[in-house]
Amino acid sequence: MSKQELAAFSKAMHATFRKLAELRHGSPESAEAQAVIKEWYDLLNRIGTYSLEAFKGLGQLYVDDERFTKTIDAYGEGLAVFMRDAMAAYAENHAK
Repeated sequence: MSKQELAAFSKAMHATFRKLAELRHGSPESAEAQAVIKEWYDLLNRIGTYSLEAFKGLGQLYVDDERFTKTIDAYGEGLAVFMRDAMAAYAENHAK
């Protein structure tokens, strides 16, 4: 990944976290939350290959590993839990 690509990825990542932080007091299954979680899924798949099951597991890691929780919750308290729930719903709703 070039420096420009990395900068664009970082900008998109922070923007997605901010969008999700604004939604965190609502339902993680709402259409709006699911649209932003799809952005997150698509963004992650630009740097790797995530199955829906891996995506769901990553969401769980955001809560289980306090380092992830601390970093994500810096955007808004409770965001890691919200993301876990939204990622799980996304994975379950898009499973084949």
